Amino acid sequence: MKSILLKMLLVSIFFHSSAYAQIQLIKKNNNDSNTTLLVIGGIHGDEPGGYFAASILASHYRINSKNLWIVPNLNQESIQNNQRGINGDMNRKFSLIDDKDKDKQIIQEIKNIILDKNVSLILNLHDGHGFYRKTGKGSIFNPNAWGQTCVIDQCILNKDQPFGDLNKIALDIKNRINNKLIEDHHSFDVKNTNTKFEDEAMQLSLTYFSVNNNKPAFALESSKNLSTLSQKVFYHLAAIEEFMHIMGIAFSREFDLNEKTLDNIIKNYGILTINDNFNIDLSNIKKSLSFIPLKSKDNVFKFSSLLGSVMQIDDSFVVSIGNQKITTLQAQYFKMNESCMPKFSAIVDDKLISLNKASDIFAKDDLSIIKRDGYRVNIIGFTSKGSVDESGIKVGLQDMDKRFSVDEDGLVYRVEFYKNNEFCAMSKIHFKGDLK
Repeated sequence: MKSILLKMLLVSIFFHSSAYAQIQLIKKNNNDSNTTLLVIGGIHGDEPGGYFAASILASHYRINSKNLWIVPNLNQESIQNNQRGINGDMNRKFSLIDDKDKDKQIIQEIKNIILDKNVSLILNLHDGHGFYRKTGKGSIFNPNAWGQTCVIDQCILNKDQPFGDLNKIALDIKNRINNKLIEDHHSFDVKNTNTKFEDEAMQLSLTYFSVNNNKPAFALESSKNLSTLSQKVFYHLAAIEEFMHIMGIAFSREFDLNEKTLDNIIKNYGILTINDNFNIDLSNIKKSLSFIPLKSKDNVFKFSSLLGSVMQIDDSFVVSIGNQKITTLQAQYFKMNESCMPKFSAIVDDKLISLNKASDIFAKDDLSIIKRDGYRVNIIGFTSKGSVDESGIKVGLQDMDKRFSVDEDGLVYRVEFYKNNEFCAMSKIHFKGDLK
């Protein structure tokens, strides 16, 4: 999956990210057309199929003609807390919203994006209960279920509106998806809420706001009763791809759209960079890491994943990707030294190398950090009796205490650099050995 991560980072070159005050809007534009599909994930924080699909769409797809805009994490705080809406149901605030409502700024920003003259069609991604059936077949398969549906508020906007025949498009999507089912009982259908006349709750929704402003809009609902997150993401992406086909949006992706590949992509949580002086690979990371050198305030956390977030609870920093808690960093507070050398030297497997102060070092056997006056090295997991500075000491995997490894396999360890007892940076040593 390292190659997929690299491709994800390379793909980022080809799209533009517009940061609103509360919303991250990713634009993948071409100059050949104003036709634009807007995909919105994460309006409900406990519906991960939608926002993981939107994130993969943003990071792993290249748009070759026309335009794709993506909001992967509309309700980020609710996503982080795995709640439908910590300030109430965000999808019921598009008609009226109180000035004191904490979601007001987000609602206004997404309304402005929806109403942008370039936006041609809107998809709002959800995970819904059960499997929709027009006739009741139990508590899971029935007309009140929302899962596995393309939801429309009405059949048509007007005859002159491009993509305005909502029912025809939804039926087309239904038929296309039903040719790609993982299991037969996952079948898709069209759910028309007939919002104006029959559904007062939906009159407050994002899609109804859109169609009331003559913007074609659909809700895509995977089922919460699907057995895996990757299945939910599969159906979202399969449906989005069919919408792009209908709109004439040409795209490419360098992975096979199937459950196994999507599961690998979802579990590749990417890189977290902290204060620009060290980074951590979040895949295969331990559930808790202690004595992480941080500032007492104003720490800067940067994720390669669009769904990354950090929640501080006292001296603990809970790191999440979407609604999934990845690790907890237990802080040890230091003053950061801004005058540290940008590079250090080390002997790795008997070869002299130069490394940046926040590097990944790979060793088959051992390493030794070359001593520098005024600096000290602390190798977390290695104990040197009678020595505060652990530079100049040859260290191998057999010398490490696996309780202090960064990863679950016990092969990655922290190498910390200090100047005048102030923190400079952290590198990581990756041992390739497989000691029994």
